[in-house]
Amino acid sequence: MEKKIALVTGATSGIGEACARRFAQGGYDLIITGRRQDRLAEVKAQLEADGAKVLTLLFDVRDRAAATAAVDSLEGRWAEVDVLINNAGLALGLEPEYEGSYDDWDTMVDTNIKGLLTMTRLVVPGMVARGRGHVINIGSVAGDAAYAGGNVYCATKAAVKTLTDGLRIDVADTAVRVTNVKPGLVQTNFSTTRFHGDNERADGVYKGIQPLTGGDIADVAFYAASAPAHVQIAEVLVLATHQASGSVVKRK
Repeated sequence: MEKKIALVTGATSGIGEACARRFAQGGYDLIITGRRQDRLAEVKAQLEADGAKVLTLLFDVRDRAAATAAVDSLEGRWAEVDVLINNAGLALGLEPEYEGSYDDWDTMVDTNIKGLLTMTRLVVPGMVARGRGHVINIGSVAGDAAYAGGNVYCATKAAVKTLTDGLRIDVADTAVRVTNVKPGLVQTNFSTTRFHGDNERADGVYKGIQPLTGGDIADVAFYAASAPAHVQIAEVLVLATHQASGSVVKRK
């Protein structure tokens, strides 16, 4: 019996890389996407050392033409994606909305919303036609309520929640399942990206609390994908023990 195939966007670091590793450990072959060829090659080598077959696709989800060409290039069993993990996403800046960067806004909207939509549009029709499949969107606690400085990022993750719910409604007459995993504080390069490379400021985000890891979120995604076919894990909010919401964190 051939292994199932999971396609993970943004798989070169953080939650995406952790998901690729967890699904490989769980018996999947992987299609991993990202913008950095060197990191894709490194992750591919590591996953293959663990026994998985891995295909890499180099593109930015913001580039719809490149994404389309990449997905269209899939042949044979690689075109039959069983699990799509829409992970690629980012936050930029913590300025008040009235002082925000237009460029930061465009990047977040184009990646977190439009990139997710593009990948969904490209992959899900095949799932519907084959009568099987699972879409796992990596949302955020930020999508439940805005927090100070979060404005546009929170709006994009609220959109992820709504788009996930909408897709679940659209495929309710099929066997395709749809899950929204909503992490809280996860220690990856997320905050370094948000603060445009300021590592000291990024480290302060996790000071005084034990945050989640990318592996914690990957475990949740794998659990959802591993549930019996009649079970749909629609939404999971995953927080560190001392985080109560997007804006309430108790630090030591």
